[in-house]
Amino acid sequence: MFKLKNLLLPTLTGLLLWLAWPPLPFAPLLFFAFVPLLILNDQLKHTPKAGARIFRNSFFGFFIWNTLSLYWIYNAGQELGVAGAIGIVSVPLLLGSLLMSLPFVMFHRVRRNFGETIGLFALICCWIGYEYLHQEWQLAFPWMTLGNGLAEYHQLVQWYEYTGAFGGTLWILLANIIVYSIYKKYKLLKTEQKSLTGLSWLSIRLALHLAIPLGLSLWMYNHYQEEGNPSNVVVVQPNVDPFSEKFNGLPPEMQLERLIRLSDSLGQPNTEFFIWPETAIIPLVREDNLPYDQSVELIQRFLSKYKNGNVLTGAVTVKWYNDKKTSTARYNKESSRYYDVYNAGLLIENLPKVQVYHKSKLVPGVESYPYSSVLGFLGNIVIDLGGTSGGYGKDNANPVLYTQSGIGIAPAVCYESIFGSFMADHVLRDAQLLAIITNDGWWKNTSGYKQHLQYAKLRAIETRRSIARSANTGISAFINQRGDIIKQTSWWTQTAIKADLNLNTKLTFYSKYGDIIAVLGSIFAFGFIMLSFLWRFISKGRPKFNTQ
Repeated sequence: MFKLKNLLLPTLTGLLLWLAWPPLPFAPLLFFAFVPLLILNDQLKHTPKAGARIFRNSFFGFFIWNTLSLYWIYNAGQELGVAGAIGIVSVPLLLGSLLMSLPFVMFHRVRRNFGETIGLFALICCWIGYEYLHQEWQLAFPWMTLGNGLAEYHQLVQWYEYTGAFGGTLWILLANIIVYSIYKKYKLLKTEQKSLTGLSWLSIRLALHLAIPLGLSLWMYNHYQEEGNPSNVVVVQPNVDPFSEKFNGLPPEMQLERLIRLSDSLGQPNTEFFIWPETAIIPLVREDNLPYDQSVELIQRFLSKYKNGNVLTGAVTVKWYNDKKTSTARYNKESSRYYDVYNAGLLIENLPKVQVYHKSKLVPGVESYPYSSVLGFLGNIVIDLGGTSGGYGKDNANPVLYTQSGIGIAPAVCYESIFGSFMADHVLRDAQLLAIITNDGWWKNTSGYKQHLQYAKLRAIETRRSIARSANTGISAFINQRGDIIKQTSWWTQTAIKADLNLNTKLTFYSKYGDIIAVLGSIFAFGFIMLSFLWRFISKGRPKFNTQ
């Protein structure tokens, strides 16, 4: 059972993490937000069933954090009824809170057998391992990766070009451990009247731990120079209400006319890209008939006045097969054929060929059916919760699209932009410019679309690529290679913006080598998990480690 006095400390951790999370401007709280939970774990370590108590209290604290930071997800499911909304919300809130609690249980188990120092090392590794798992498996939702929490202060994490967001996670966890150690040392001094030397050293260590990365980042920020290779880009925000207009109320031809009109209002002879948002083209587009699609023909007619112009637009496409070529292909009884539906991006230019990009990082339960080969019997439940049976296709044969002038542009469709290594892999394939196409209006006027925008700044730093961000409803923006938002739109506004964005061909360390920190942390985490299960057999008859 929960005890009220035990809930105070995890509640404090949950509230501190929420206050530190974008778009709130209190990110420095991240550096000690975990300390109350660590103190509680220390208090419970010798109580009966300590592991279960630590898990319950940790879960409670993290559930507070997730609920206050991700409440906006509920809005996306309102059209599906109460069951659909609850289904969409439950995965990130419940599953995320559960996964976040497990590293603290592992910390308790390792500390009990090997001492606090090794236990704290296990906590770091297991937390990083959880974040990496939540980025790579089919239930992926890396929205709450700790390193993302520093996005509001992108000037202070310029070294993400080497470490990615996992470097921020490591920095935050180490700071919390040092603050926790200071607390324990201070408590010991009060009871035993010992020397202040240890406390002073820990304080100096904390100051250096914070100051050195901050100083390095500010130096990098102020000395970073972009390559002088500009490309003129127009970003369109059509502001079509996804609930009442996008798919039912406003005719597709009127939506397309609005996109062309807004593009033409800012287009100039040297404009190379017109960026339109996710699912901008309605209705379904057949990939085997792209050059003759009516929407494509209208766009190419618009582009005829722009010699080097390209339209990168979101669309929902369909591809037909004679047999089941992919795991996501569905069967159509009327034609006796299989087909895949894709949340896609199209690069349209003054050529017959239209290049296609397929979104492959799909939202679990909404755009994809996780582990469908194993959990196929749950198909009807997934439909009831607002998901899709079979879901979207997700093969990504063309992660980078190339213009006739040789510019490589890498699209990220909505949710994909929160995956750092995924975007870095696109850059490794010669992308010189990143484009985020999204429809953040599903979340209404909440912190969701603001968080999404802030995370994009980190992708710019990790890859040192300029970003053009087109949101149907949300905030459209241009972001330079330092992560600065150089121009943005207002919420719920029909408009277009333009800028000259510098292209870049140089690869950052992170683009080349990816999530090294996450991989190493996960390896150590796996070792600790295996050791914790085997230790009960190895250590029979041995006394447990004294954790006082």
